[in-house]
Amino acid sequence: MDQRLVRERYIDRLSHEACALYLFLVTGADAQGLSYDTERSLSQRLSMSTAQWRQARQALITQRLLAYRHPLYQVLALGTPPRETVPDTPDDALDLKAVFERIWEVLA
Repeated sequence: MDQRLVRERYIDRLSHEACALYLFLVTGADAQGLSYDTERSLSQRLSMSTAQWRQARQALITQRLLAYRHPLYQVLALGTPPRETVPDTPDDALDLKAVFERIWEVLA
C-alpha cells in the first residue's frame, strides 16, 4: 500500500467503513486495480449494511481513491484523478474480454 495514504492524511478524511472498503478492494484488485465484487459480497464480507458500504464507496470516490461504474470498482493511485474519457491509444485500452471473463468468474 502507498504510504502517502497516511503521510498525506487521506486516511484521516475517511470513516472506518471507507478504510475497510479501501483495504478490501486494494488487496483484492487485479493488476489494473479492478475489482468485480458484488453488492451482496461486499455487504457480507465487510459486515456492513448496503447503506454503509455505499456511503463508504462515495467517500472513496470523493477522495479520488476509487472509480466506480457498475459492476466494476477501480482503485486509483493516490493523487490520480479518475479517467473520464475513452482511452486514446491501444496502450491505455482496457481488455474488455478479460474484464467480462472475470465478471462471469465472480458471478458463477
